[in-house]
Amino acid sequence: MKRYVATFHTHLAALRSSRSLSAKGIAAQMTPVPRKLSSSCGTCVRYESETPKLEVLDRDTEAVYEDRAGEYTEVYRAET
Repeated sequence: MKRYVATFHTHLAALRSSRSLSAKGIAAQMTPVPRKLSSSCGTCVRYESETPKLEVLDRDTEAVYEDRAGEYTEVYRAET
């Protein structure tokens, strides 16, 4: 399993994504965004999965990063 951190443009998008992941059986936790990353709303969702599960995340997702022991690799960024 890989660990992911998803950032969002709004708190509501983070909440919706957390609920959507949980509904699919993926444990998700809302937390403050790590200092190494930036986010519009300051809230992220951390979860573990084989893939980033972009199709489950809210449309207002800002970016998704793979978390490797505190080193973050961007795997998705919304078009601006």
